[in-house]
Amino acid sequence: MFEASDIREWRGHDVVDPGGHKIGVLESIYVDTGTDQPSFATVTVGLPTRRRLAFVPLTGATVGPNYLKVAHSKDAVRKAPSIDTDGELSATEEPDVFAHYELPYAPGAGGERRLARR
Repeated sequence: MFEASDIREWRGHDVVDPGGHKIGVLESIYVDTGTDQPSFATVTVGLPTRRRLAFVPLTGATVGPNYLKVAHSKDAVRKAPSIDTDGELSATEEPDVFAHYELPYAPGAGGERRLARR
């Protein structure tokens, strides 16, 4: 995996699927609050008049020249839970993001959120 400070530098670069198909543009990184390691990214997807930020896990992601390749298909990312381009992920929506990718979800020991935007 890459360091959180490094991945933030990729903001604005293309995000592609395993086949090299462009999904969208990297908008932001969400870290796991328990480890402070990059966990999810948001990708700008949709038509110019209906842009939204879709969530995609960073597990298995690799960086290349001017792109971030994620381990999930373009279709899976476009169907993932999303927020408005100026929106925030609510605590009640967090489990849905993990469930979409069939990842285990558990809030922090004190009930705190699992993801934090960096």
